[in-house]
Formats: sequence, structure tokens, C-alpha cells
Amino acid sequence: MAKKLYVGGLPYSTTDAELKDAFAQAGAVESAVIIMDKMSGRSKGFGFVEMSSDEEAQKAIEQWNGKDFGGRTLTVNEARPMEERPRRDFRGGGGGGGGGYGGGRGGGRNW
Repeated sequence: MAKKLYVGGLPYSTTDAELKDAFAQAGAVESAVIIMDKMSGRSKGFGFVEMSSDEEAQKAIEQWNGKDFGGRTLTVNEARPMEERPRRDFRGGGGGGGGGYGGGRGGGRNW
């Protein structure tokens, strides 16, 4: 069964093909994807590599975690499922209370 790895600390110029070639040294790579910023279209400096077996994934972690890649130190570990984030409400309002501190009445002094 394939095992997905998180690869952080990539040089921003790294391509999917370069990532795949590097991890192929540890075994069969099913996919390699650099995550790109939607707005700028540039790399975010991390990606995901899917190795074809648990053994190859472990070998890739041992081979690349903490190692230099293009002048940057890689962080390689087993990818965790993406956490669900709360949706943003762009209609305004949407969150928090009425603001302020809630304590006294009116302005300056409470006599």
C-alpha cells in the first residue's frame, strides 16, 4: 500500500520532476507534487511524495530527513490527514461577541 510523505524546506525553485527523481533513490515513487500558492503561482516550499510501500517510505525518510537539498535542510515525515479548518464567513459579522470588555457602564469612571 502506498504511503504519503510530507516534504518541507524545499527550495522554491524545485519542480515536481526534481522531487520525484530525488525520492526515486529510495524506491518507487507513485507521485510527487510541489504545493503552489494559488495567488502568486509560486512554490510554497513544501510538497508531498507518495512511495509505493511502507518500507520505501521509511527508507526515504531516513535518507532525506534533515539532509541538504539544494542548499536547504529538508523535513521529511509521514503525511498526516489535513485537519478540517473552519470556513471563513465573508458576509461580515460572523464571529465574536459585541466587543469591548463588558465591565462597567458607559465611559470613564464607575462611581
